Amino acid sequence: MLNNDFSAVLLVKREVFLYMIPPLSGTKGYKASDWNLANPNWTGRLRLVSKSDDVLEIRLEDKNTGELFAKAPINRLNSVDFEPVVDSSRYFVIRLRSDNGQARFVGIGFSDQSDSFDLKVAIQDYFRSALEVEKEIKAEESGINKIPVLGEGQTLTLNFGAYELIPNRNALQVLTKLLAI
Repeated sequence: MLNNDFSAVLLVKREVFLYMIPPLSGTKGYKASDWNLANPNWTGRLRLVSKSDDVLEIRLEDKNTGELFAKAPINRLNSVDFEPVVDSSRYFVIRLRSDNGQARFVGIGFSDQSDSFDLKVAIQDYFRSALEVEKEIKAEESGINKIPVLGEGQTLTLNFGAYELIPNRNALQVLTKLLAI
């Protein structure tokens, strides 16, 4: 029996900061400058994990023991599950979810801008790949890109109109030229 319960680690960042953030005020978005950046509420490790049930998850873990502190499933790109702040490229707002369904928005950030870039690109790549796989499955189901196969005893007739055979050339050379093989 095939076991479909697996996960793949897409990214590991050794240091991530977590901030308790104020509620969003207005429509302009979250600002990291409102968070007291000098005093994070928690510091640990971040792992980005792709799970077998098509869920992408940010896991915040203790950097020494690996014990799970919190997790944030991301259901789709450009959702409230993961969004950048408006005033910095190093900080994001994520929606933590407990196993019983409770949710809370928190801020996360990195001391190095390349770490935040890596996280953003890994999430974008995951959803881009998932979209391509979905398109391939739909194409297969609809019959697009299927190569017709001749059954035993079936023949294929090609009509090339009024094409003149040039003396001293065999039929294979002509067909090769016509079909541009």
